[in-house]
Amino acid sequence: MDIRLLLDKPTEEEKVAVDALLGPPESAWRGGDYEPLDGRVAYGGHAAREQRHLLLPALHAVQDAVGSISKGALGYVSERLMIPPAEAYGVATFYALFRTDRSGGRVVHLCDDFVCSGRGAGEIASALDEAGVRWEPSPCLGQCDRAPAALVHQPGDGYVSVAPADGSALGADPASDQPPPVIHQARTELRLLRRVGVVEPTSLEDYTGSGGYDVLRSAIEMGPDEVIGHLESSRLRGRGGAAFPIGAKWRGLRQAAGGGKFVIANGDESEPGTFKDRVLMEGDPFALVEAMTVYAYATGAEKGFVYLRGEYPLAERRILAAIAQAKRAGLLGDNVAGAGFSFDLELRRGAGAYICGEETALFASIEGHRGEPRQKPPFPTERGVFGMPTGVNNIETLLAALAVLELGGEAFSAIGTQESTGPKLFCVSGDVERPGVYEVPLGTELDELLKLSGAIEPMAVLMGGAAGSFVDEDQFGMPLSFEGARAAGTTLGSGAVVVFSSATDFSPVLRRIARFFRDESCGQCVPCRIGTVRQEEALARLDARSPLGTEADERRRLDDLATAMTDSSICGLGQTAASAIQSAIRLGLPGAPS
Repeated sequence: MDIRLLLDKPTEEEKVAVDALLGPPESAWRGGDYEPLDGRVAYGGHAAREQRHLLLPALHAVQDAVGSISKGALGYVSERLMIPPAEAYGVATFYALFRTDRSGGRVVHLCDDFVCSGRGAGEIASALDEAGVRWEPSPCLGQCDRAPAALVHQPGDGYVSVAPADGSALGADPASDQPPPVIHQARTELRLLRRVGVVEPTSLEDYTGSGGYDVLRSAIEMGPDEVIGHLESSRLRGRGGAAFPIGAKWRGLRQAAGGGKFVIANGDESEPGTFKDRVLMEGDPFALVEAMTVYAYATGAEKGFVYLRGEYPLAERRILAAIAQAKRAGLLGDNVAGAGFSFDLELRRGAGAYICGEETALFASIEGHRGEPRQKPPFPTERGVFGMPTGVNNIETLLAALAVLELGGEAFSAIGTQESTGPKLFCVSGDVERPGVYEVPLGTELDELLKLSGAIEPMAVLMGGAAGSFVDEDQFGMPLSFEGARAAGTTLGSGAVVVFSSATDFSPVLRRIARFFRDESCGQCVPCRIGTVRQEEALARLDARSPLGTEADERRRLDDLATAMTDSSICGLGQTAASAIQSAIRLGLPGAPS
């Protein structure tokens, strides 16, 4: 195959970064020095193309080293992996964190989403401009409990989260670690959060001393069918937004025909206003590794991935350290815990694409492609990543599964409501005195959560983040359960609860939500690709008092766009892109189109 390699050559630093990941090139066909035989024989074509899944790690390696991905580096990566450069360029330009259009160097990614904007991100941007610091606006960085937030990239040193961000501090080298998150509730009331900020997250010894790996041992004693039976009797539903019964999901993967199964922890938590999975991964990483091992044992998988959003550098370091310690202790790899089964776990870093939270787009990203969703069926338990049966759960769901096995299925189901069982994590931010992650039994009223967090004159609450919907004070008594949210015409989503006070002008909030979906649409389907752009344009015209036709015409146009996107988009991004905006219009929030 003629892959039309680029004429630009990589620098030595770029080659070293790629070779450190892929190993030295085997021949001139793979980017090595020319040997006489190379002119006649090419070795390793199929084997090289089977490494396509290493494309994102290779691009990360280059950018981490030099700050951007030059044409020469892109050509070298393409040559090493036998990928046409046009395809590699399409992947590199799909992900927001990859830079192919600028020179390297230090850059600050400053969050300008609705929570950080309300907490002073604009003033920090002005301070950075005055100091001559290079910065770029960023969607939500998952640090809403510490807003305003920034992410600093220093070539050679990687990424560092800075929250709360400070304009003068961002001009210097920030500290590499954040302080542990503040837990505002009594530890005796907590199960999913009980170790966070208490047990040292980098110590396997401390984790096992707090009861860690007891669940894996009991799961091995029970056997896979009994483990899944407890999940079924617990009636645990997924905590990522879809609320699918977890026992059925695990049972489906166990019963899937053939070997080569995969399990994936979806840590691509990119919903604006959501940060619970970040807190769990940073504060209790060994629990995630243990939960994934139980998941693999129960379903018969031998390989797993933790797919982590690229904006979570501390979580990355913590999880990698936990995986390494678990391997040394015989809790990953061959003959796990002496139980006769094998399981290997690998971390894969995303690169700034909200759409990769959708499970089939996540598969595409792991495989080295643009993160574009796939049609279903076939469903992941039949044909998932690399075409093999695959199970995907988000981080909170996996730790909730550990809680089920600690308590027993029936005891877990006694928490919450009949339809919504167990505890649930909610990310409370915005106009509150005590932003953070709160763990409450499902069925707790929203009003109670607002009191716990110290809501400041709340006028409206955005439930479920940008993909959710607004509720006003008439609905603050709604039970936080799947059925309660449904009855109120909203959703729990991934657990985001963003509070807006009576002083809020919702016009810039709605325009920021519209811009978020415009930027994050993968562009694969027309309703979403075009609809998200037209939605933002209509809101901008209304805000500028220059409508096409009358304001009523623009309002009807927004309604039509919402219907088209909701009914016709391939995946949940387009299907929910108008939800928050339409709910604000229905409630008549100040600044919303009337």
